[in-house]
Amino acid sequence: MVAAAAGQDRPQDAAAPVGADAGDQVDLVDLVDLAASRVYVAGHTGMVGSAVWRALQAAGVGDLVGATSAELDLRDRSATAAFLDRVRPDVVVLAAARVGGIAANAARPVDFLSDNLLIQTNVLDGAHAADVHRLLFLGSSCIYPKMAPQPIVESALLTGPLEPTNEAYAIAKIAGVKLVQAYRAQYGRSWVSAMPTNLYGPGDTFDAEASHVLPALLMRLDDAARQGTPEVTVWGSGTPRREFLHVDDLASACLLLLRRYDGDAPVNVGYGDDLTIAELVDVVAHATGYRGQLRWDTTRPDGTPRKLLDSSVLAALGFSPSVDLRTGVAATLAWYRAARLDR
Repeated sequence: MVAAAAGQDRPQDAAAPVGADAGDQVDLVDLVDLAASRVYVAGHTGMVGSAVWRALQAAGVGDLVGATSAELDLRDRSATAAFLDRVRPDVVVLAAARVGGIAANAARPVDFLSDNLLIQTNVLDGAHAADVHRLLFLGSSCIYPKMAPQPIVESALLTGPLEPTNEAYAIAKIAGVKLVQAYRAQYGRSWVSAMPTNLYGPGDTFDAEASHVLPALLMRLDDAARQGTPEVTVWGSGTPRREFLHVDDLASACLLLLRRYDGDAPVNVGYGDDLTIAELVDVVAHATGYRGQLRWDTTRPDGTPRKLLDSSVLAALGFSPSVDLRTGVAATLAWYRAARLDR
């Protein structure tokens, strides 16, 4: 469960530590020396966790700890506490979660609420008992109100009703943010939260029921292109706008936040631009080579009309994304095709 990473020079970040309530930069060293730390990545085999793992390896972290779901069920409180007590990490990145698209959220809201509450509470409580110095909790942009002003700032949290199609998941993630804040307030823990926008990349879930919109489109249009399917039906009207961030960019942001951010508020992690679902379909169709007809099923839910994050707090720390959507989609498609052939 402990892996040695290749030794590389640690990249230099552009800004010094700041808090969420101010953009003021202070001339301080990093909050944590990642290269000298034992880092536990919860969910290290998933899309997000594996990207964070790769980024930590590239940053020269030589003491990485992970456990698969078969080795450790994070919903088991006693097992999670015993694991963290035995491993004693200096840093924890909580990337483990039950995730899924609109269909999965609608069909199993109990699973999405209960499982995520258990995972989050068990890991955070176990980390506190193990005296973990730094912890990064990864949430989701769905924590914000459905009709939040755009772009969405962190202070929009709990200012309005949530999008009903993923409310259970959103409530669980809000609870995670609040538990991190509670540990900061009651015990002075240097723990922080990050709220990524819609993510994609290698390791994504390609499944008819569980996939989010981008991998679902990639899978369906790629299959349709290979089979010569003349028409593909797409859910909704195509008018909602979404922001997409490659998972490797998120991983870079995670390392930056661990080193340089120590604020109470969650930090948005976005690309900085969005597009309509119809435009996204065009990008995916171009990547897959699908030239058939697209039919929009407007009886299916659109979800939130727009969801673009204001990531200015993260930008003030020196972050900027490096993977544009067309490049990222093409690379993700190549990964999916290779993974499909391996099955």
